[in-house]
Order: sequence, then structure tokens, then C-alpha cells
Amino acid sequence: MAKQSKQNIVKEIIQFNQGRDERLLDLKYQAMRANPFSFFRGTCHLFYQDWPEHGSLNDAPLAWICGDLHLENFGSFKGDNRLVYFDLNDFDEAVLAPCTWEISRFLTSIFLAADNLSCSESEAFTLAKSALDNYIQALSNGHLDSVETQTAQGLVKELLVSLQLRKRKDFLDNRTEIVNQQRRLKIDPKRNFALEESRLEKVRRLIDDLGSKSKNSDFFKVLDIAGRIAGNGSLGLERYMILVEGNGSPDKNYLLDLKAQTGSALAKYLKVTQPNWQTQAQRASTIQKNMQGTSPAILLTVEDGEQSFLLKELQPKEDKVNLKQLKQEINNFEQLLKTMTNLAASSQLRAAGRSRSDIPDRLIEFASQKDWPGEILSYSQNYSLQVKQDYQDYCNSDVLLQ
Repeated sequence: MAKQSKQNIVKEIIQFNQGRDERLLDLKYQAMRANPFSFFRGTCHLFYQDWPEHGSLNDAPLAWICGDLHLENFGSFKGDNRLVYFDLNDFDEAVLAPCTWEISRFLTSIFLAADNLSCSESEAFTLAKSALDNYIQALSNGHLDSVETQTAQGLVKELLVSLQLRKRKDFLDNRTEIVNQQRRLKIDPKRNFALEESRLEKVRRLIDDLGSKSKNSDFFKVLDIAGRIAGNGSLGLERYMILVEGNGSPDKNYLLDLKAQTGSALAKYLKVTQPNWQTQAQRASTIQKNMQGTSPAILLTVEDGEQSFLLKELQPKEDKVNLKQLKQEINNFEQLLKTMTNLAASSQLRAAGRSRSDIPDRLIEFASQKDWPGEILSYSQNYSLQVKQDYQDYCNSDVLLQ
């Protein structure tokens, strides 16, 4: 693990985020100053840049991974069968890589989140070891786990029940207002922003084209559009909140999330050949469908020349696990980690054997080996200390906006 100087850390962050919307990039840089965990979320590229190029941690089965697995990249959503599920929910960085890459990033996030949750170092280690042990057990079992309302526990069950009970009208009323009997998006500086005419026209054209190819073109009739502010690592990329006719105005409208897809932050560090994806959106959506037990009800790709987007039903922040919720539910933290690691193992097993990835038996066999768990736990704990130092260097820098 190569230690970088303060100047190099800042240089890498600036270089990685080149070309992004400056207004949103300022918000990203501010969010990254909140604590080491937030910094970790916003610098996925640094994790893989520092990952050992050679060594036993790479001697693991090739698996499909989401690439940015951490505590806040799980969430609840309605599937295409309209039932409510909890699963991994961010596949922007998804690639084919050694399965150890995924679990190490997740373990590192536990060590970093411990400070936010008032956990001692020994408590954080115990939680991380328990999470790793459960991931290994889940791989060994070879069982594909799926979490929905009936099988969920603790905080996850609360999330699923709240989504199941949420009325579309209430959700729409919170984010829109009715003007002349038709809904319009409310502009909220924490959630969205008004767009200039050229971008409005672009997004409207893309959705109109999508609707013209759909069996239900009326569903995609655009009522309003705004720029969307969400996430951490992806802030600054093109992202839009779109209000469409859905199943009827005014109370059965839908809110959609259109998000630009760029190359995975892991791409330059991969040693294994990836599929020849037609677009980056195809990469993200295909891997998501292969890894999730049930995909979201709306998961479509939209192309605009060489640029591509993922279109989903808008998922509010309230439908995701966040550290504030964890702090309030600290007694259930270990159960939550068990659920998350079950899903992480299941997602790798479910996509196993596809497009050059190793078969499930290889993952199951790997889980029984005794040499790697201690090494990956130690690496993750030590790397969390580097993240904390990098965070301090970042906060002390006078190059980025304070």
C-alpha cells in the first residue's frame, strides 16, 4: 500500500473529478469533509489505486462486484413484481474482479463508520470480523438470499414496511405542487435545481424517444424536469429528476431518476478482460440485473450519441440505510451487517459463471480456505487508518474550496 503525500491526494481527487458540473462538485467536496466515512464514499478510485497490484489478496475467484460496496450502498426498492426488497443498490462502478475486492471495501467502511457510531476500536474489529465470518459462511452455504418484508429483521424491516405503506400521493405531494391541475416539481436546493432550456430540451427529447419505443408511451409523457442532487461519489455527473404521466395525473404520476454513466473507477486497475459493453449504461444495468435477486421495476438504458444514462424510478434517501439511522439502532448493527453480507455473498453467487466469472463451486471452495480471511481483515483495518490520514490531508489542503 503506497502512501501518498497531501499534494498527491488532492491532485488525484481533482484529476478524477475533471469535467464535472462545478456547482455540484463543490457540494461533493463539502460532503467529503464531513468525516472519514464520507471522504471514503467520495473517493472510490483511491481505494483501488492503493490496492496491492500483486499478492495473495488477488488470488481469489473472479466475481461480478458492484465495486463500491459500503454501508450506505444498500437500500429498499419496489421490484418489477411491485413487491418491496432490500439489496445492493449502486452499480455505477460494477466490474468483473477478484471477489476479495468487494468484501475488503465493505469491511473498511465498517472500521470508518465506527467513529460515527461511537464504537471503540475493539468493538469495530469485532463487528468487522463478525461480518467477514458471515460473508464466508454465506459463500460456503451457496444459498441465494433475498430480503423482502416477510424475511427482513430490525432496521431493514422498518425500511421495507415504510416503503410498502407509503402512498404515491403523499410521496408526490412532498416533491411536487399542483399548478392548473397538473403537477410541477418543487425546487429544493437540497434535492434539485432548475435547468437551462438547452438541457431541458435534451432530457425531454431522450424521454420522448424512449416513450415512442415503449408499449405504454403515455407513461413516459414528460410533465417536468429538474437537475437532481443525490449521492456522494457521483455528484457532478449529469443527473435529472423527471416527473412523468405514469399511470395518470395527478396522483398516479411517477418520479424518475436519469443518471449519466461513465467508466468504472476500477477500470484502470483491472487485470482481467471485461466484456465488450456497447455502453457504460449497459454495463451497469446488465451487472445489476445479474447480481440482484429482483431488479427495480424500472431499470432502462438511454443513449445519446456516445453518452449513456440509466433510468430508474426515483429512490429517495429515506429508502437507504444511513449512519444516522445506524446510530439510533446501534443494538441491531450486527444483525444489519449479517443481512448485508448475506446479500453481498448471494449477489456474487447469483452472477457466478457468467461472462468469464468463476462458477459457484469455485466461490464455495474459496470460502473454506483458511489463509485469506485474517489477511483481508488486517488489510481493511490498516487501510481505514490510511483513509483517516488522507481525510486529514484533504481537509488541511488549501487547494480545494474550504
